[in-house]
Amino acid sequence: MNEQVLEDLINAIKPINEQAAEEATHRLDSLTKPPGSLGKLEDIARQLAGITGEVAADLSKRAVIVMAGDHGVCEEGISAFPAEVTPQMVMNFLSGGAAVNVLARQAGAEVFCVDMGVNADLEHALLIDRKVRKGTANMAREAAMSRKEAISAIVAGVEVVAELVAKGYRMFATGEMGIGNTTASAALCTVLGGMSADEAVGLGTGIAQQRREHKVDVVNRAIALNQPSSTDAVDALAKVGGLEIAGLVGVILGAAVNRCPVVIDGFISSAAALVASVIAPQSVPYMIGSHLSHEQGHRKLLSTIGLSPMIHLDMRLGEGTGAVLGFHFIDAALLIMREMATFESAGVSRE
Repeated sequence: MNEQVLEDLINAIKPINEQAAEEATHRLDSLTKPPGSLGKLEDIARQLAGITGEVAADLSKRAVIVMAGDHGVCEEGISAFPAEVTPQMVMNFLSGGAAVNVLARQAGAEVFCVDMGVNADLEHALLIDRKVRKGTANMAREAAMSRKEAISAIVAGVEVVAELVAKGYRMFATGEMGIGNTTASAALCTVLGGMSADEAVGLGTGIAQQRREHKVDVVNRAIALNQPSSTDAVDALAKVGGLEIAGLVGVILGAAVNRCPVVIDGFISSAAALVASVIAPQSVPYMIGSHLSHEQGHRKLLSTIGLSPMIHLDMRLGEGTGAVLGFHFIDAALLIMREMATFESAGVSRE
């Protein structure tokens, strides 16, 4: 994939429909409640109208896209779990046994698992195979991947969304699986998000404080070695990112191209959203923040992108679990728009 393909995708993202957002505001202000009293639910309703061009769109057909990839940086001992957990968890997603599967069923969503770069040969009827390579290289010793590979992974994410949109899906959630991906995400936050490595690096899958300090050192070494650009997000993604993160960048951009809301999960998904926001700032209005992760860098990361989380449950699982929970609040906002009485219809006096 070349630079022109990515440039064409970026140029295909159009501004949200401000007229529809304004119509949603008028509708909200006519409902039997004090103006603005439903807080973020009203913000979500306005945003959804702007994204879809409809005051209360039917978003009942929704998908969670779980991107999977391995990370060579696991060689540095930065995770509490071994790298072989990645392919094992992919099979768990495909058999419907992971937390995201359970929560997706509750939210009426379907889970689609995509192999972007798992370091194993996987076969399953439900697996979407978009493997760019078998895992990234160890970014503490060399660039995680080439620029061409990063762009290929982004484009693959866009294509997965386009295929699902063609099947009628209108809302997406980002999910991921990849042992070592909090390290890559922290590196991206350090390069693109104005954080120090010490601010960006958290406990990941539950490592001890001593290993966290080692993880900080690994991130700093990777950045010093590879010299990723703080303004060229594709360069940063290629040098210190991950294949599943790149795939999620594509999911986010693809959702924006197709005027679909994309609900952003936790720290890793938000790192992908950060990359997308630098590549295509016009994609940010299509993103909806779901939850505030327990990962220490997530609050600043969300603020840098301009996202506001709906919930704070101290979650740090990933997979798309927080994003799927966000679907319930989106449904609530849409039901308010469709079913709540107006002052006029209910015969209620305004102030």
